[in-house]
Amino acid sequence: MDKQRYFEVKKGCRKMPPLRRSYIVRLTGRCAVLTGCVFLGILRPSAFELLEGLNFFDRFSVLHILWGIWMTDMLWQLIPVNSRVPLGSQKLFRKRFVPADGKSNDPQLREYIISTTKAAYRVFILWAVLIAVIGMLFYIHVIDDRALFLICVFFYVCDLICVLIWCPFRLIMKNRCCTTCRIFNWDHLMMFSPLIFMGGFYGMSLVLTAFAVWMVWELCVMLFPERFWEVSNEALKCSNCTDKLCTQYCEKRRCKRG
Repeated sequence: MDKQRYFEVKKGCRKMPPLRRSYIVRLTGRCAVLTGCVFLGILRPSAFELLEGLNFFDRFSVLHILWGIWMTDMLWQLIPVNSRVPLGSQKLFRKRFVPADGKSNDPQLREYIISTTKAAYRVFILWAVLIAVIGMLFYIHVIDDRALFLICVFFYVCDLICVLIWCPFRLIMKNRCCTTCRIFNWDHLMMFSPLIFMGGFYGMSLVLTAFAVWMVWELCVMLFPERFWEVSNEALKCSNCTDKLCTQYCEKRRCKRG
């Protein structure tokens, strides 16, 4: 590689992709939301009364804005779009599927789906245990509705930490990146699952919508498995990546290949 090409590659590696930049902004915003909610819980606990029963409809609160943001985020996962939403979340749709010749019926596709689904449900069991512990703490009155909500907001921050910095679930899933992740659209169900114990319109509307998003994702895995495997879906290959939401480790690998 000549000197000019070397510096072009290095400059390209330093330039942050637009989607990754927007995700960093979102992570900063989510951290601000968590901080704000903690202070709200300390200074104005009455604001959390709307979490109970049908209090959602009594009066407006800043928590309604957060509810609207969460609902909108889940709606984006149910609509095939080309912008704002990463391919990892949209690969269930035919619009984002680029078939590889002769690979949609590859016998290895079935093996891939079975192995990744087994790994996915290991994650599911571990998460269910965590949520059960949270539920137990709620029912023995160690934590209350306010704490359940703050745990949910904490998970909201952790969701983007997993995308941008480090994801512990990759230790189980063994996936290369978020684009190929089998459980990408499990995020909202995992995030809102503590609200199951809280009840009320606020919590249950979020949980049920998240469950609907999860069900659509799982049905598509069963009906259209070729869309979730990078060998049968050319769009998921690293060389065709449009999102570039990789962790720092993957970015360094791309630069080295350049």
